[in-house]
Amino acid sequence: MINWQVIGQLTSLGIIVLLGPIVIVLLSLRKGDL
Repeated sequence: MINWQVIGQLTSLGIIVLLGPIVIVLLSLRKGDL
């Protein structure tokens, strides 16, 4: 049996962990351009 709720939570956590630094870098680059 596969627990889809746990898999969904883990994937969303991984996406947030990966996107967090990318968003911060993009925001810092935009502020630097301005």
